[in-house]
Amino acid sequence: MKRHVVSALVENRSGTLSRVSGLFSRRGFNIDSLTVGETEDPSVSRMTIAVTGDDSVLEQIVKQLSKLVDVISVRELDSSSCIRREIMLIKISADETTRPAVIEIASIFRSRIIDVSPSTITVEATGDIEKLEGLLILLRPYGILELARTGLVALERGSLVLSVPSLSISI
Repeated sequence: MKRHVVSALVENRSGTLSRVSGLFSRRGFNIDSLTVGETEDPSVSRMTIAVTGDDSVLEQIVKQLSKLVDVISVRELDSSSCIRREIMLIKISADETTRPAVIEIASIFRSRIIDVSPSTITVEATGDIEKLEGLLILLRPYGILELARTGLVALERGSLVLSVPSLSISI
C-alpha cells in the first residue's frame, strides 16, 4: 500500500466538500488527510487529499472525482515532482529541568516555540511528513499533551500547474 496525494480544483461553493467526502465514504476509501482552501481565484478552491491504497484504488478515486460536477480538474501529484508540507502544533510537558532539552530538539528541527508556561511548551513545526514524524519521536518521551495537524498541502514543482481548463466557444 502506497500513500498517494491527489490535488483537485473545485468550485468554491457550499456542498462541494460534502459531495467529495461522500464519494470516498460511499466507496469505502479512507481519507488520510483532506485540506481545502481558496485559490487565487475566489470562485475556486484547491483540495489536497492524501489516501493510502494501491494504484487501482488511486485510479478509481481520480475517475470518480473527475465525474463530480463541482470538480474542475484533478490529478495525482507524484512525490518526486511536488512539494508537500504540513503544519503541526505540539504541546509538550516541560518543567524547568526538561525545558532546555525540548527547546534544543525544536531548534534542531527548525521549529518555533510559540507558547511557554511553567509546565508546558507549545511548538509550531512545518515540513514534510517524515520531518514531523521524526520530531514527534524525539518529543514523545517528554510527554505530548496535545497535538494538532493541518493536513497535507502540496503543489507541483517548477512550471507544472493544475489549472482550470479554458472553455472555447465557437460562434
